[in-house]
Amino acid sequence: MKKKLNVNNFTSLLHPYPATLITTMGDDKKPNIIAVAWITPLSVNPPIVMFALRRERYSYKLISENQEFVVNIPDYNLMKEVLMCGTYSGKNIDKFELTKFTKIESEFVKVPKIKECIGNIECKVLEIVDRKELDHVIVLGSVLNVEVEEELFDKHWDLTKLNMLLHLGGNLFTTNINEIKKEKV
Repeated sequence: MKKKLNVNNFTSLLHPYPATLITTMGDDKKPNIIAVAWITPLSVNPPIVMFALRRERYSYKLISENQEFVVNIPDYNLMKEVLMCGTYSGKNIDKFELTKFTKIESEFVKVPKIKECIGNIECKVLEIVDRKELDHVIVLGSVLNVEVEEELFDKHWDLTKLNMLLHLGGNLFTTNINEIKKEKV
């Protein structure tokens, strides 16, 4: 038997999402990190990614100023650091210092990448969709550069070698089961 949920809880049915860390930087040139799970590809050709972000977040201010960001893909071992980046505001604390993450220079944007992450996607803001009736804005980014740990990726993630960090909501996380099944119909 199915049970009814409040419609405001519909997002829980769509989780888990891969956890990502978005690095940003504003006019002050001080980099920041925010944890984002509501992220998805929008187009392959041209390559565009989009994610949802609350306008009251400090990272929204920084992305609006600089128009650049990097999507950093953490693995399961970085769960605590991801939670820190999603809990504290970069307005009040240096999240690179807090997490002990290493900043590395990006090739196509001024915003740094996170060395400890297994993948990085450098982006320029294409558009910020801001509809006043929504509690999030949608950031569309043109993908300029993609890097990944070679031994973990060949056309897709090798989940026999990797535990992806998947976000269930709030402070709940899970991972894959290190098993890949190929099905035929």
